Amino acid sequence: MPIETIPGTDIRYYLVSLDADGNERTGADGSMSQRIIEALRVGDVTDVFVFIHGWKGDVPAARQQYAAWMSQLMGQSGDITRAAVVRPGFKSLLVGLHWPSLPFGDESLGQGLSFGIGDGVAELEVAIAAAAAQIADSPAARAALRTIFEAAEQIEFEPTSLPDEVAEAYRILDRESGLGAESEAGDPGADREAFDAQGAYARGRNEQASFGGGGARKALLSPLVQLSFWKMKARAKRIGENGGFALLSAMMQATADRDVRIHLMGHSFGCIAASASVCGPSAAALPRAVSSLVLVQGALSLWSCCDRLPDSDKPGYFRRLAASDVVSGPIVTTRSDRDMAVGSLYPVAAGVARQVDFAPGALPKYGGVGTFGLQGGGLAIEDLDVRDAGFDYRFRPGRLYNVDCKQVIREGGPPSGAHSDIARPEVAHLVWAAALAGI
Repeated sequence: MPIETIPGTDIRYYLVSLDADGNERTGADGSMSQRIIEALRVGDVTDVFVFIHGWKGDVPAARQQYAAWMSQLMGQSGDITRAAVVRPGFKSLLVGLHWPSLPFGDESLGQGLSFGIGDGVAELEVAIAAAAAQIADSPAARAALRTIFEAAEQIEFEPTSLPDEVAEAYRILDRESGLGAESEAGDPGADREAFDAQGAYARGRNEQASFGGGGARKALLSPLVQLSFWKMKARAKRIGENGGFALLSAMMQATADRDVRIHLMGHSFGCIAASASVCGPSAAALPRAVSSLVLVQGALSLWSCCDRLPDSDKPGYFRRLAASDVVSGPIVTTRSDRDMAVGSLYPVAAGVARQVDFAPGALPKYGGVGTFGLQGGGLAIEDLDVRDAGFDYRFRPGRLYNVDCKQVIREGGPPSGAHSDIARPEVAHLVWAAALAGI
């Protein structure tokens, strides 16, 4: 695989592709990560920017998203001029990390759901194979999926509750998925309530009513979407702790004798992967701290970094992010109330009703960073409103900034809303402001 060049520009970046376990996929020309290491060893790079996407399922989709993000980043001429002043000899290297992920909501099961068109038997097998690869691939899971999909194919009217055999199939599928249910104290694949198929169906019906409906078939499949959501969270953690951590470690070791700074930006589930890349697996540590971390519309818990969870004595799963030896510079998050994916689907997938009204200052048990920012005790937090792409934020190392971006992350319809409306100059400027903080 060649080094990528964004069409119509001279912007080049390295696209590293990982499998579902975080192992790098290599091509006939070898490992892309090794080419990065070689470029760092022999070159004069001063700053590496690593980007991790969220819900983009294949390489072409990842290329499209990275082209949009990186074009905005490298189009901020004022920031690049400042970087050259405060970082003499400034030279950047751009990395996009691709991992197999799937969209929020009904889009995550789009392949193979057009029953009644063409060969229904063939389409059913495609749907079962796709869902098994995503949630659980065992004989019991496949049998449960067959029951669910056949019921969805035959249904004509939306029932008030799941048929008994479908509810039982969902219970089997949840068991086979291996997902935990440890409330907000769990890791990103287990910070949910115990799965309740009938409750999941009722919540899915309510959400579809809020978004203009979707028919009996979509309602019957809505618990499948919720299971898929949490499996992607678990996968994002695994991707980060394995492949992301290994890549950061190798880049740091290759530049141990130079002041090369590494900056991370994650989007959606990619915020889990970015956080896990920095924190690493249990008992492991990077050779040095990354210099900045920007979490854009994060699909991870708002309590991820706190010192004590609301109903537990445990800290948030990514508590280590708050330590200066993990992130030496600022941590910046974006949030927008126009992001339906994080605002509405996140709590529904956790197993609770959509949460809308809170007492002043109150926060929910389940909520995403893309709606609330990072919250909780033991954090030096500042809440800000997004400003134009020339604003001097004066971010400081060791602090966490939750930036309300509803003025710019604002466009998009159901079911995801503005979740992916992030290729904006104001968002790119936040990445630069974090990268140049404290210099």
